[in-house]
Amino acid sequence: MNKLKFGIPKGSLEKATLDLFQKAGWVIKVSTRNYFPSVDDPQLSCALIRAQEMAHYVEEGALDAAITGKDWILESGSDVTEVQELIYSKESLHPVRWVLVVTEDSPIKQLEDMQGKKVATELVSFTKRYFAEREIHLKVEFSWGTTEAKVVEGLVDAIVDVTETGSTIRAHGLRIVHELMQSTPRLIANKASWQDPWKKEKILQIATLLKAALGADRMVGLKMNVPQKYLKDVVAILPCLNAPTIASLYQTDWYSVEVVVKEEVVRELIPLLLKGGAEGIIEYSLNKVI
Repeated sequence: MNKLKFGIPKGSLEKATLDLFQKAGWVIKVSTRNYFPSVDDPQLSCALIRAQEMAHYVEEGALDAAITGKDWILESGSDVTEVQELIYSKESLHPVRWVLVVTEDSPIKQLEDMQGKKVATELVSFTKRYFAEREIHLKVEFSWGTTEAKVVEGLVDAIVDVTETGSTIRAHGLRIVHELMQSTPRLIANKASWQDPWKKEKILQIATLLKAALGADRMVGLKMNVPQKYLKDVVAILPCLNAPTIASLYQTDWYSVEVVVKEEVVRELIPLLLKGGAEGIIEYSLNKVI
């Protein structure tokens, strides 16, 4: 039987990825005893790999496809096929940002002030390239963790660290000087696997359903009954992805109206629909929107 080897990112994206796959139709169960989760698809085998290493294993063919951040693709310099961007809607509402950070009282005000300075980061290769392209010469050293503490204690002049909103950085009395890049999760594929018809089709199946699951996030369905005399007024109230689905109820002058709307509008919308003449309103969750 054909089988696709797929990498699940271990760490900050792990839970979000597993939840997304479940919504898309795959149940992946992780055991604390090994790094090979079980999955309810005989055509799929999974491995838990750190996002930092994922692109390397996809490039060399140990994995056919995987999910990792754009930042780690750039850091590794791996030659992989980027199939699809996946902006996770819950655990990663915003793209993560890699930023140059200094202490609040640092004399460093702009990128050029880093000439001859020392910076600590986990994103060493990318940071070296970034400054070299701008002809800014500095020393870049790998940080094994507690990166913020290194600049606070004066061990380095600055750090390049990852953040979403910058609130944690500000809470530590630090200041963002410059944003180097933004990163979002990506579905990537091995070049040879992408040329294999069966594997490509399987990867595209996963991509389609993951995208559909992401599209359903924070969306709900609304279904209601509306008498004919109020139908136009109710339809005018409804925000929806497309025109609402309307069907006449058997041997009556009532209609069933169904729409897909953003979850946050429901609290305001339902009272308006009731005032407009709708009855029997049902709200239901969605797994996929394609």
